[in-house]
Amino acid sequence: MSERGCVITGWGSALPPLVVTNADLVSILDTSDEWIFERSGVRARRAATGPFVSPAPDSRPPGGLGTTAVLAIEAGRQALESAGAHADEISFVLVCTSTPDQVMPATSAAVAGALGISGGAVDLNAACAGFSYGLITAAGMVATGARKVLLIGADTMTRTLNWEDRTNAFLFGDGAGAVVLEAADGPGSLLGWDAGVDGTLVELLYVDHGSGMVMRGQEVFRRAVRATVDSASAALQQAGVRGEEIALFVPHQANQRIMEAIAERLDIPNERIASVVDWTGNTSSASIPLALVQAIAQDRLRPGDHLLFAGFGAGMTWASVVWRWTV
Repeated sequence: MSERGCVITGWGSALPPLVVTNADLVSILDTSDEWIFERSGVRARRAATGPFVSPAPDSRPPGGLGTTAVLAIEAGRQALESAGAHADEISFVLVCTSTPDQVMPATSAAVAGALGISGGAVDLNAACAGFSYGLITAAGMVATGARKVLLIGADTMTRTLNWEDRTNAFLFGDGAGAVVLEAADGPGSLLGWDAGVDGTLVELLYVDHGSGMVMRGQEVFRRAVRATVDSASAALQQAGVRGEEIALFVPHQANQRIMEAIAERLDIPNERIASVVDWTGNTSSASIPLALVQAIAQDRLRPGDHLLFAGFGAGMTWASVVWRWTV
């Protein structure tokens, strides 16, 4: 790692106010609360768009900002406040999302404008692995001269869904999470990382323009576990850390069964998993920072603790990061 490292100094999160429970979904899908929970661990999710939301999903909130931007702005605002950082100190805004509000410009431009940030801004789309990719990218920016980076994971997955598809519509929700990364003397918190893609697996999970999501769930489950275990193992090896030394495993919140299967293969006890999937569903790029923010609120981290972030998603993409927690 570079001699100019980075640390996380602030964090925040944002969720739409509307809670959609499994019982609510029974009115539009041939399903049940028991069936959904058994297969995913999801009991509820937050929705900013979709059949339970009025006005219509294609409308835009006052001020012209789309729903992804609104969530990203609030999470980013909280992260800046938590870090004690001012807009003019932010060298770069990185918004990880696969649900941008417009084809162009990037959602990060609207976010930066709303927060008064004039540094660089760009979107990053690695699907549900987005935040892990973003953490690696942001750390690289700090290592090469950025003062502070605002990293946001934000997605409104409910607008990508086929609400007639009972096999996956129940899994997803909307939300945003953010962290501020700041330069630190010495190696900093990033101890090891790994990232990859297998583009031959695009057909397993995709959303075409104007269409709903297509997901081959069983194959995604199998591939996700294998890819994440391999990626996390590579990151742990680079960091010189064993699985049993991980104090908190913060995986992409795709499915409780997937998270537990990965943890078992990495020798990480289930009680060390940071999980919010039961009440947020799968929020794609937002899921890892949402789980991190909850873990911090629950006082689950101590200085020097080793964290493992691991994401996987459409593409098929994956990325893992081993991080030393600091105050």
